[in-house]
Amino acid sequence: MGFWSLFMVASMPNLQFLLVALLGAFLASGYGSILSTNALRDMNKIVFVVFSPALVFASIAETVTLQDILSWWFMPINIGITFLIGGMLGWLVVKILKPEHHLEGLVIASCSAGNLGNLLLIIIPAICSEDGNPFGESSECKTIGLSYVSFSMALAGFFIWSHTYSLMRKSSVLYEQIHGENGTIKFPQNDSETSGEDQNQYKQGYGDQEALILPSKKPTDRAAEHQIIAPLLSKGEGSKNKAHLWMSLKATLHRIAEEFLAPPTIAAIFGLVIGIIPWLKSLIIGATAPLRVIEDTISLLGDGLIPCVTLILGGNLTPGVHGSAVKPAVVVAIIGVRYVILPLFGIAVVKAAGELGFLPPSPLFEYVLLIQFTLPPAMAIGTMAQLFDVGKEECSVIFLWTYLVAALALTVWSTIFMLILS
Repeated sequence: MGFWSLFMVASMPNLQFLLVALLGAFLASGYGSILSTNALRDMNKIVFVVFSPALVFASIAETVTLQDILSWWFMPINIGITFLIGGMLGWLVVKILKPEHHLEGLVIASCSAGNLGNLLLIIIPAICSEDGNPFGESSECKTIGLSYVSFSMALAGFFIWSHTYSLMRKSSVLYEQIHGENGTIKFPQNDSETSGEDQNQYKQGYGDQEALILPSKKPTDRAAEHQIIAPLLSKGEGSKNKAHLWMSLKATLHRIAEEFLAPPTIAAIFGLVIGIIPWLKSLIIGATAPLRVIEDTISLLGDGLIPCVTLILGGNLTPGVHGSAVKPAVVVAIIGVRYVILPLFGIAVVKAAGELGFLPPSPLFEYVLLIQFTLPPAMAIGTMAQLFDVGKEECSVIFLWTYLVAALALTVWSTIFMLILS
């Protein structure tokens, strides 16, 4: 097929997504005045707790089997590579452009976490529906494609609600530590024991949280105190160090457990369990299943995810039109990472995996792996910004420009990927 024929095939799903997002932006604007800030926040919570877990569970439990998971073993590695490379590039963007410290997590998250679920649910079926698609007959393409997308969505849930969730939560904690209730930066009380140099360091707002804790004693006082305490530590230092390591380990495990208890992640786990256990799957999934009403109900709830999150995305883009404190260079850098550098890495990674025999003989599977490197930032980042109340306006600006550019970038790269695979 020619370039322009594939270009038309690739443009249809992006136009559908853009139209629904524009509707959401209109409803949130002064002309619509339906999706207010409170309404968006409430919708985000419903999506997070109800719609997203329902769709993840229904897609995984219905379409993924143990044999599929074994043959698709490279997909989690591929997604991990996208997060790794994107995170490293985001870290470089943060170090070079130096955005505000409470926005560093947002920048890294925008570079590393792509929209691996919701957007693919629109792109893949829409491409399969086009007559000129290079992946075969429409219905078979949709069925297989949805299996790939469902597995991608489940894996994305593990990465996003652990790595990205942690980044955004730390940004929220940092924001609360360095800003007062009225939006002004909190400084420690001036006293005779705090040096001017320490005050200046505090006002500079160092990135790591340890820098926010100022010494409360003079150097001479601390030295004298250390001389008194040192002999006591020397006797029980080993036991105290062990106790400290144990407490640190417990705290770390507790944080990991909290992050993996996010509703979409729990739903993905249950979906995988049901999908890989045949007798349990036959009990719930299928037209003759005794408990098929459970699947029907969950699927009905899951069907509301795509329109809701797309409308929310459009509503979240509206504040970005008015601008915010985020630097234009940061937005340009994120666009460059997501739509220039990452797709090039993706071609190299997927072609190398194919040459080494790591991939099943499916051009559609390779296409899904390639497109995972080319997606705009995950919508879950906006949900997290709403939940943690940090960087909402900056997130709107980033989403505005990255999703506007995505309409063109995804079309161009999709065309290139299909040319490579056809």
